[in-house]
Amino acid sequence: MKLEPVVGDDPRDILRSLRGALHGAGPALGLGLVSAFPGEVGAGTAVVMTTSGSTGIPKSVVLSRDALIASALATADRIGDGAWLLALPASYVAGLQVLVRSLVADREPAIMAGAFTPQAFAATALMMASSEGGARVPTFTSLVPAQLTKLLDAAGQDPSVLSALRSFQTILVGGQALPPSVLERAQDAGVRVVRTYGSTETSGGCVYDGVPLRGVELRISHGEVQVSGPILADGYLGEEERTDASFLRAPDGKRWYRTGDAGLLEDGILRVRGRLDNVIVSGGVNVSLDRVERIVRTIPGLASAVVVGVPDERWGEASVVVATRGEALRRSESVQLEEARNAVKLELGPYARPARLVLVDELATLPSGKPDRETIRRAVAALH
Repeated sequence: MKLEPVVGDDPRDILRSLRGALHGAGPALGLGLVSAFPGEVGAGTAVVMTTSGSTGIPKSVVLSRDALIASALATADRIGDGAWLLALPASYVAGLQVLVRSLVADREPAIMAGAFTPQAFAATALMMASSEGGARVPTFTSLVPAQLTKLLDAAGQDPSVLSALRSFQTILVGGQALPPSVLERAQDAGVRVVRTYGSTETSGGCVYDGVPLRGVELRISHGEVQVSGPILADGYLGEEERTDASFLRAPDGKRWYRTGDAGLLEDGILRVRGRLDNVIVSGGVNVSLDRVERIVRTIPGLASAVVVGVPDERWGEASVVVATRGEALRRSESVQLEEARNAVKLELGPYARPARLVLVDELATLPSGKPDRETIRRAVAALH
């Protein structure tokens, strides 16, 4: 099958090409680092999505028509059918799935024009109101935590933003862990949020509020979350060894994707504890930066902070909290650091306490809206 790279990230161009790819009438889409794509892919491929991710290591994920459609149908089965607003880049899986769900439901998606701002989001959302047979058509959207936080901040001063947020039957939030304080703010404001877990390799979110979607299975193997189901990617383009290492095949033929995330299942609810490989060795002790970050984000003024590891002359490696000045300076910097250190010490032990708090004007982010952890880490390391 022919693979046709989509140059740029105009969602309308992607939507046009995606329609043909899903229906089998057009070539597969190549999204991302288009120079790395060959001309041909396997039959049934709809999208090859290449991204460097937050680690800086490129990967080209092969997504079939069947996997993308299975994901869209499972989402509708869980939260209902309706109209979707695209507020994320369509060249990333969460944004792509907004388009897939729209096509599967045979509805045109609403698409935000230009940069993401609360005002643009509200204007687009409030224009989506429609009805069928006298009943209002439910609306949905997908966001990352940073977008939701920005919208909640704006909603305090702009009633139209609050009305827009409340207009959605469900807002899916994923891409990274949603800080509990942000979830609580959303719930207090009457905003219906569902936390999602997944990746490009699982065609986007496949676990909603800890519960897998229809057809999705979870298991924990040696502390790692593994996923099975019709939503799995075919593998990595041109990387057979990497595919075999990440997509395991059981004796019964079932495929399992190794997420690389630490987690556990409690009464059927998935609890993700962070990346297995996002660990530093400080003073000879392994420290999970994800666990430190989760605790740090409970401190007032640090809800969106990022924790990275940097070289340290005394301990070998140390963790550093990076936060924006606009958020952190609502309280004393030294007080915030001390509260963060004490909270981490109480839950994880003294060895895990962050060494520093670094304030920046703005956190580096990927086009998907996630923190660009590698860029942040390099910038902090350069300060030493």
